Amino acid sequence: QLQLVESGGGLVQAGGSLLLSCAASGRTMYGINWHRHAPGREREFVSSISKTGENTRYADYILDRFTNYRDNAKNTVYLQMNDLRPDDAAIYYCKVDSRDLWGEGSQVTVST
Repeated sequence: QLQLVESGGGLVQAGGSLLLSCAASGRTMYGINWHRHAPGREREFVSSISKTGENTRYADYILDRFTNYRDNAKNTVYLQMNDLRPDDAAIYYCKVDSRDLWGEGSQVTVST
């Protein structure tokens, strides 16, 4: 059964960086989306990557601060987040594209 296992969240100072990972079980590659959900706010799209890694898309507010990439030998997708801001604080979830299958979420906290 397909599962997504996330890791890499944590506490960082404003301006710092974090790397999130999302590992899929099995050998089948899937397009993966990242979403985030902060308290009091709607869940929002962050980024997507195709199953080959050739195509990526980012929400406008990312402003080139995040990079979404994958290592298909490990069936793992990564979200490198740089220049983090307090309003980036949220639980970040990876999700299989076009399926209702989500990772457990990674807490990202940004201190001022």
